Amino acid sequence: MPSVTLTEPDDFDAWRRAARALVLAGVKPDAIIWQVGGETDLFGSKQSLPPDGALNVPRAFIDLARSVICHVDHERFALLYTLLFRLQANRHLIEDRADPLVRRLDEMAKAVRRDVHKMRAFVRFREIDGRYVAWFEPDHHIVRLNAGFFMRRFANMAWSILTPELSIHWDGKALTEGPGARKTDAPAGDPVEDVWKAYYAAIFNPARVKVGAMTKEMPKKYWKNMPETALIPGLVAAAQARESGMIATARHHAAIGGNADAAWRALRDEAASCTRCTLHQCATQTVFGEGPVEAQIMIVGEQPGDQEDLAGRPFVGPAGQVLDRALAQAGIDRSRAYVTNAVKHFKFEQRGKRRIHAKPSVGEVQACRWWIDQERAIIAPKLIVALGATAARSVFGVTTPIGASRGKPIDLPESKEGWITVHPSYLLRIVDKAQAAEEFRRFVDDLAAVRQRLR
Repeated sequence: MPSVTLTEPDDFDAWRRAARALVLAGVKPDAIIWQVGGETDLFGSKQSLPPDGALNVPRAFIDLARSVICHVDHERFALLYTLLFRLQANRHLIEDRADPLVRRLDEMAKAVRRDVHKMRAFVRFREIDGRYVAWFEPDHHIVRLNAGFFMRRFANMAWSILTPELSIHWDGKALTEGPGARKTDAPAGDPVEDVWKAYYAAIFNPARVKVGAMTKEMPKKYWKNMPETALIPGLVAAAQARESGMIATARHHAAIGGNADAAWRALRDEAASCTRCTLHQCATQTVFGEGPVEAQIMIVGEQPGDQEDLAGRPFVGPAGQVLDRALAQAGIDRSRAYVTNAVKHFKFEQRGKRRIHAKPSVGEVQACRWWIDQERAIIAPKLIVALGATAARSVFGVTTPIGASRGKPIDLPESKEGWITVHPSYLLRIVDKAQAAEEFRRFVDDLAAVRQRLR
């Protein structure tokens, strides 16, 4: 069985030359053993490659292969060669994302691209004797692939990037490589870091603390390379303490009936500049809840619509008109209820001049739960009505099916009750008039049961 030995684990050019020659010779994928450097295989025997020649393949395959070659999976060479071999019979196979091989290689390429991004984002240089040195631990063989980026980004700076696999050095004119290093070979810090830490602590915004998102985008394995991350646990703890204090204060105000209105206004004003998720970037404004702070019923919808986004008030559009009509028939005075949404910014898709509603993601709902929790603490309602699945997830913290839970009380902390019914926008989407009338009647019955329960 012939074997092909590559000098380096990320040597795309050598792999391409060998693969091209083997495909032109008609060598099947299962007849080749791919190796790197000093690797040996008991069943492999080195043989001279067939003469090289031209091979026409889709550009998409070349781009895919350049990334996959850098993956740590030992099967990457064989998998790429198998796809290359199959492309000779079906050139469009590369476009079939349902094919298991294509799908696996796509996932490998994505993993490499993520690692490339993380290296660019998390490398931190520290000065030592006029040279800047950084330590990084990549998941894949991406150091050479990334070298050009750092050469362009820091063209006028002498620097070195040390990794366990190899090191690269730039003197302003030429790039050289060296053997792998240990973390202790990199400097532990420099005087500039104290200034940076002070600045980072000063600009740290507790309203944007999302530990889950932080660790997803910046795994803790990279924290030790970055000076500011040593501050994060203490800053997060302080932010959480501040949040707990705000909740306790709000609850106290609500309990004594003292300054709850002022607490609510302060909360609304703070929410106006919320950036806890990316929805604020496109929405016109934050749409906060409205109603008396002594309300006994809190009604939670999904998110503002187009008209709510422009007006800055919840439930003023078509769905709001349906809600108003249903509340009136159920005997509930909307002006005495507190009405809000699970998500405070309008999420939409632009279609021509129209902005079409888009469902908020779980992460966006979770980001806005901070505001809902504050509203619940200040208003302290006896009953909370969730309109639709998104609102139910916000109120109860888990996915809650509407059909199984509709029309009956659900216990909430602090002796409160939660109720689930449909969102009024659901009624607007029903085409059949008879069905729409029946579903509206059921909606009114749900709200009437809430009013009866309150009594």
